[in-house]
Amino acid sequence: MSDKISKNKFVSLTYTITDEDDNILERIDMPIQYIQGVKSQVIEKIENALDGHQAGDLVHVSLSPEEGFGSHQPELTFSDDIDNVPPQFHSIGAEVEFQNDHGESKIFRVTEIKDGKLTVDGNHPFAGKTISYNITVVDVRDATSEELKNGVENMNALH
Repeated sequence: MSDKISKNKFVSLTYTITDEDDNILERIDMPIQYIQGVKSQVIEKIENALDGHQAGDLVHVSLSPEEGFGSHQPELTFSDDIDNVPPQFHSIGAEVEFQNDHGESKIFRVTEIKDGKLTVDGNHPFAGKTISYNITVVDVRDATSEELKNGVENMNALH
């Protein structure tokens, strides 16, 4: 009998993230791991939905913008003349890191280049969207004492 996901279990899974029209926004085929209920950065609603499942199970979790990546904040979108922007950022998807007066950093992505203007957006690409995680549980087992003490290296993937 397979282990069921519960606190202190090592969990390995793959997933896709889809939007409301069932378009795939992200696909993770290389299993990610985390320890259920222990210093995990997995979104709480997802962790709760996985509880009690076992290897081979498919789990679907829908997240509103508030539960997932937040509302789209227009104040995090800026446009400038493309001539004022270094050439290495003249492509959609290019990332630039900005730092505020308090030393806090944020990544902005180039989202549009049109009519001589370049637009960057500091919102998460999924901000403002209702999304669904379509999760396949790959493995469930007892976490080792080392894993419980130090966590799992890539356990922050579902956030």
